[in-house]
Amino acid sequence: MMRKKSSEAQADDRDVLLDLGPTGETRGSEGYGSLQNGGYVPARYLEDEDDDDPIYVQCESGGRRPPQPSGNYFRDGRTKIDFVLVWEVRTQSRRKKRSKGRHQDLARPGSAEVGEEEGEERRADSRRSQHQRWREKYIRNLQNAGLLLEKEETVSKKKTLHYLKLSAPWDVLVYYAEELCLRAPLQAQPNPDLNTSARVLENLCIPNPLAETVPNKPLDYYTCAFRKSKTDRFLGCEDQDSYFTNTQRHRIVYEILSCALYGKRKRAEVGVERLLNEGAFCAAFPLHEGSFELPECEVPPEALNQRQVLYQYWARWSKWYKYQPLDHIREYFGEKIAIYFAWLGFYTAWLLPAAVVGSFVFVSGIVSMGSNTPAEEICSSGGRYQMCPLCETCSGWNISEICSMAKMGYLFDHPGTVFFSVFMSFWAVTFLEYWKRKNATLAHHWDCMGFHEDEERPRPEFAAMAPAMEQNPVTGVKEPYFSEKDRLSRILTGSMVIIIMLCVVMIFLVTVIMYRGIVSMMMYHTESPVLHAQAGNIANISSSMVNLALILLMGQVYTALAQQLTKWEMHRTQTQYEDAFTFKVFVFQFVNFYSSPFYVAFFKGRFVGYPGHYGTLFGMRNEDCGPGGCLIELAEQLFIIMVGKQIISNIQEFVIPKVKAWQQKRELAVGRGSRLGQELRRWEEDCQLLRCEGLFEEYLEMVLQFGFITIFVAAFPLAPLFALLNNWVEIRLDAQKFVCEYRRPVAERAQNIGVWFNILEALSHLSVIVNAFLIAFTSDFLPRLLYQYKFNSSLHGYVNFTLAHAPPSYQHPEYMYCRYKAFRDSDGNYTLFYWELLAVRLGFIIVFEHVVFFLLRVIDWLVPDVPESLELKVKRERYLAKQALADNQDALLLQAMVLHAT
Repeated sequence: MMRKKSSEAQADDRDVLLDLGPTGETRGSEGYGSLQNGGYVPARYLEDEDDDDPIYVQCESGGRRPPQPSGNYFRDGRTKIDFVLVWEVRTQSRRKKRSKGRHQDLARPGSAEVGEEEGEERRADSRRSQHQRWREKYIRNLQNAGLLLEKEETVSKKKTLHYLKLSAPWDVLVYYAEELCLRAPLQAQPNPDLNTSARVLENLCIPNPLAETVPNKPLDYYTCAFRKSKTDRFLGCEDQDSYFTNTQRHRIVYEILSCALYGKRKRAEVGVERLLNEGAFCAAFPLHEGSFELPECEVPPEALNQRQVLYQYWARWSKWYKYQPLDHIREYFGEKIAIYFAWLGFYTAWLLPAAVVGSFVFVSGIVSMGSNTPAEEICSSGGRYQMCPLCETCSGWNISEICSMAKMGYLFDHPGTVFFSVFMSFWAVTFLEYWKRKNATLAHHWDCMGFHEDEERPRPEFAAMAPAMEQNPVTGVKEPYFSEKDRLSRILTGSMVIIIMLCVVMIFLVTVIMYRGIVSMMMYHTESPVLHAQAGNIANISSSMVNLALILLMGQVYTALAQQLTKWEMHRTQTQYEDAFTFKVFVFQFVNFYSSPFYVAFFKGRFVGYPGHYGTLFGMRNEDCGPGGCLIELAEQLFIIMVGKQIISNIQEFVIPKVKAWQQKRELAVGRGSRLGQELRRWEEDCQLLRCEGLFEEYLEMVLQFGFITIFVAAFPLAPLFALLNNWVEIRLDAQKFVCEYRRPVAERAQNIGVWFNILEALSHLSVIVNAFLIAFTSDFLPRLLYQYKFNSSLHGYVNFTLAHAPPSYQHPEYMYCRYKAFRDSDGNYTLFYWELLAVRLGFIIVFEHVVFFLLRVIDWLVPDVPESLELKVKRERYLAKQALADNQDALLLQAMVLHAT
């Protein structure tokens, strides 16, 4: 409990704060701002004195409490709660009792360990005292900044939980609304649904099962930057209580919390985030708008609070096929989270045509399987083609034994897959082009078009660890400084660590390859004909599962390592930190997830050699593609890695937050003491929720998925279907986390998905090149096409043509005249057909890549980034803003009347 200041001290503090010169600048202590005669007077710096006297905050810890008002209000029932700070203090009596017991132990001989514990306890007490001084000074500066405070306590035998409720009065809100360039409404406009499918179905007079009327839809306005001097010209300015939305109020209060001093400015002891990192506060969050659970008695939909509306019409599993209420999400969580869900929903909707086409291609492969002439020749060959042994101690085999695998391989290697790879290349680029249009529309609709941080503050970790202070050339304020030379050397050192970790991934890949070879040999030497026939499939599937486990393990290890490396690199702002962290993690995860598919697609079976001259790796023969070809093995790998990763991630997203929330509720229940059986108040309920972990993991998961459905889609046409099914689940899981399990995050502004769009563009262009090589070198499409052109259009004799004879030098007593798959002559040299095929393959890659990229540029040119209708809205908004903010309103009105009359 903090004691009350004397009335004289309070008067002295206020006199210092209001000691203003004729220019309006403070002459006394440096305060952030103050209230004077009902007006807000800003200042440039916070109080930075060594006055550590505690300050009084309105608080009631015992006795009879007045009834709590409904809603997020102070006890007066009128003052809104904009933010809550939480900290805990261990009960004093328990500390004294424990300290007394240790002093008694120290008096006994042989108590060195107890002395060490006593030293640790003293250091802990010193830290707690330091935290208390920081909190007191910080709270004093919050009051100096004009915030209204009210404190609640929950006392138990072990500890006391303190809840400091913060509210920003009108003068503070008006000042910071202009400082933060918040948008103010000028004129209401229609707020139609922005879903293209809804407009198409409406024009076709088809009922739309995806649409649903969501109550309390936010209004849409023409807006402009807020100006304090023009307040009376904005809509709704007469209602000060509801003029600013809750998210705007949260953003303003968080700005004050981020700038408030709690220690020495020269040590950059500023902001609530650093206090959270230091442990002075255990939580800081805005409150949810009540419970998400629906009331027991039936109420009209319009009577539900914002959180209940989101749960009822968005987060429930039964709403998986409905449009997302994006305006409601933006109003409650802010633009950054709303942009993520808008992109995820847009991406999921675009997956639907890709999934339909991919399923059609797969089904067409099943239907046309009977017309596969090479597979029919293999099945009817009997003992005609005696194949060379697959290992030194293996026996020979007939090609007719792989009849079923040859037919299965046709599902993933037929002309339809070539068409689908071309289709997906156009799909990826068209999707991104139309997302830019959708993003521009949403950015304008949500008043964040052209938004950017003019000057970001240093990160709390950077401020705490920076070795020097330098003047910021933009603001002129001394800030923590770390030289670019030192940062560059650290980045280069971190790059070496990344390269080492990528080498570790390669080592694991070689380990999986060797594991696959060992398992294959074990299966070939068994007596079971089933295991002998399916040896390759068993080895490939089991190795893919082992590879998935290693991928997930290495992903967790590297993410933690990348986080430490990025912190060590000392990036000044949060944006720089996030971009560097995103780059590191994505590069590693790209190699981690895609190295094995790349190996199967482009390297497996390329260095096998021929009988008598086989290539080896660590004494083992280099592995060849399976009986059905490399594409079917690639499809198996993609299925296990992609779908397995999605299933494991969804289970983690469903289970882990619930387990963490249960643990946190148990820990906080210990501190509730006498209130254990009473109903939780809003700030107590929200404190039990989990801290929002941000959107990094969500974006990373979706971007990796985008790579799977574009880069290797020629081998796995069902990938978009599995991605679509996963995303329907993913949207609801993420919605439930944000609505039900996370504390309400501070609303952040954003006009796009940031660096992730650049990564998606890079993946879409990479997919064109990879699919071209996949069709040219891994698929049998071009060899069959060339054989049809030169020899037989119906592919009769193709199997015999692709099988070479073992050279005479091959010393094997039983299989001297065996066959193997290659375009080689009897001496092991490549035939003329091989070189012709190589030329065709290279030509196909060049033509495919140039044609696709040319058409993609045409699409980019034909589809403007900003719709024409949006350009008109922007011009209309600028015109209204010019009129509203002009000082000569009467002159403008007269000019408009004259023009109208003429």
